[in-house]
Amino acid sequence: MAKLRITLKKSLIGRKKDHIATVNALGLKKIGKTVEHEGTPQIRGMIKKVSYLLEVEEI
Repeated sequence: MAKLRITLKKSLIGRKKDHIATVNALGLKKIGKTVEHEGTPQIRGMIKKVSYLLEVEEI
């Protein structure tokens, strides 16, 4: 599996509760915060759900 570098690019204010929960589950709390995860199907599904808030790059 490839590693993914995920960065929160937009604010969570005014977003749906399940989208906020998904971003928090990825380990992102503040704009500009970056985390790394394995590219599992579960993580990719979470990224797809909130892709409009994130910037993703493969490492």
